Amino acid sequence: MAASTRRPPRGLWARARRLSEPVASGRSVAAGSGLGASGTDRYCLELLRKRDYEGYLCSLLLPAESRSSAFALRAFNVELAQIKDSVSEKTIGLMRMQFWKKTVDDIYSDNPPHQPVAIELWKAVRRHNLTKRWLMKIIDEREKNLDDKAYRNIQELENYAENTQSSLLYLTLEILGIKDLHADHAASHIGKAQGIVTCLRATPYHGSRRRVFLPMDICMLHGVSQEDFLRKSQDRNVRDVVYDVASQAHLHLKHARSFHRSVPVKAFPAFLQTVALEDYLKKIQQVDFDLFHPSLQRKNTLLPLSLYIQSWRKRY
Repeated sequence: MAASTRRPPRGLWARARRLSEPVASGRSVAAGSGLGASGTDRYCLELLRKRDYEGYLCSLLLPAESRSSAFALRAFNVELAQIKDSVSEKTIGLMRMQFWKKTVDDIYSDNPPHQPVAIELWKAVRRHNLTKRWLMKIIDEREKNLDDKAYRNIQELENYAENTQSSLLYLTLEILGIKDLHADHAASHIGKAQGIVTCLRATPYHGSRRRVFLPMDICMLHGVSQEDFLRKSQDRNVRDVVYDVASQAHLHLKHARSFHRSVPVKAFPAFLQTVALEDYLKKIQQVDFDLFHPSLQRKNTLLPLSLYIQSWRKRY
């Protein structure tokens, strides 16, 4: 009897399957998420489903009253993240970043522009009294990142992750109504792990555009050049670079989980992205840190189920 009580409820499997199915329209996404069917809602949902699928799934597992705000917040992050790859000149990127800086100022003056993400973000700010500083940090850091330079060291990559991914998590905690120092510490480490893993995962894509952003100090330590990554070298020293960077992400996850007993259970849904992070780090270990292995580029079809189980277990 004791063993059977540990099984997830039967409905969990069906819900997980529904979560992973393609969505016919924005209206059905909104309906399935317990959100209103306004055009701005649908825009944010579709943007996330296409551009940040993992964030989309994690947001669906937040309490119903928090979902629309979480979608707005993540859609804001996607809008900023895609500026770098969508512009041919840095000047144009800077202009778009300036638009978002003014937009955030206008949101806090209750005068958002008629842009779907801006309108939804304004609603979230009003509903949860979100801290403006975190939103501005995300913009400022992504603006600095338009320079297209490799990170000089792992600390520089961690700082970037702290100001973008961790800031996003601090805001998500505010949406959930959590004010807790231990939750903030966990969010800081999870955000850094997310930033490091994102850098690793994006390396093949960046390489196809003749760019390498992995920390230069670790590359130099192992005698690896950017050209080694551009030609997808399988050499041991290249794998050693990947091992060192991935190990740092794993260490941040470990630190985040060390606060597990002190973090309020209400905060756990904000940290569900650890499921996808751990999945990637396990996979890269299985292929002996070959960053270009085809299996690392495949979508994890079991992710919705894994997220549901983690959510049901109340763990991160």
